[in-house]
Amino acid sequence: MDAQCFNRPRSLSVEPALLAELSALNADYAACLDGARYADWVELFAAQCEYRLQPRENFEQGLPLCTMALESRGMLHDRVYGIEHTLFHQPYHQRHVLGPVRVISIEQAEGSLRLTAETPYVVFRVRHGELPEVFNVGRYLDELVREAGRLKFASRWAIFDSEMVANSIIYPV
Repeated sequence: MDAQCFNRPRSLSVEPALLAELSALNADYAACLDGARYADWVELFAAQCEYRLQPRENFEQGLPLCTMALESRGMLHDRVYGIEHTLFHQPYHQRHVLGPVRVISIEQAEGSLRLTAETPYVVFRVRHGELPEVFNVGRYLDELVREAGRLKFASRWAIFDSEMVANSIIYPV
């Protein structure tokens, strides 16, 4: 993914129906993670997909090191299995707050669709008996495709603005 492509000053004008579909996909993404519905989260990704959580500094310098890198749908399923069956940690809940989506590019040809988009996010973490805390802040950089009639993430990179993360990352951001 090219960092320069996402630094364009303006988003593309997009048909309202496509923009609504893209916004609904983002809302579903947040609802799945906030509701601990991780199997449903995986279904939002295309058959060939990737998910990355990466510090902004590494992304902008073209450095490959990521905090989390899931390079296939199988790896997304493995992460879900780990969350639900093998990881032990102090439980917490996440709450995603998403900004407006900005469409960077659209390619349409003979029934296929591929678009790139950017969405700012803030994730709050809430532990039982504690005040909410800002957990992660950044932007999603997405490549989306239409698969079986629905928009899906071919690639979702969560580029977080801080250089460090609190404790550890258990759940996808």
